[in-house]
Amino acid sequence: MSLGMQFETRLEREPAEADKLHVIGKLVAYNDSQVVQEGTSELAVFTRCDGELVGGLLGFTHWNWLFVKQLWVCDRVRGKGLGTKLMQAAESEAVSRSCRHAHLDTFDFQALPFYEKQGYRLFGQLEDYPVGHTRYFLQKRDLT
Repeated sequence: MSLGMQFETRLEREPAEADKLHVIGKLVAYNDSQVVQEGTSELAVFTRCDGELVGGLLGFTHWNWLFVKQLWVCDRVRGKGLGTKLMQAAESEAVSRSCRHAHLDTFDFQALPFYEKQGYRLFGQLEDYPVGHTRYFLQKRDLT
């Protein structure tokens, strides 16, 4: 790029999918040039009762880590160990995928004590995210 080129930077409220994929692809290619390829693989665990979905965990494995994106258990079946079973199933699958560690985030109005009971430890937090609340970042250093 020569100094005579004209650059335009602008906010795009509805970006084209192709543009988003281009940015992601270029970043992944750069990352892959610096370290072992990412090898991202989705992970999903669900609990059903009489065919009804009453709990689920969504995440992925990446660079030998499990990332738990979302964990949900229906209000009427909370406290019956389903969250723990979902976490155990995800961690077991992560280990089978050669993962050694896990990380996740949660909010002060969600499940911090639950994750701590599962062996996760706090490594960071954002105050006032959202305003009046805290977002916590946790990790579990040994899944075995």
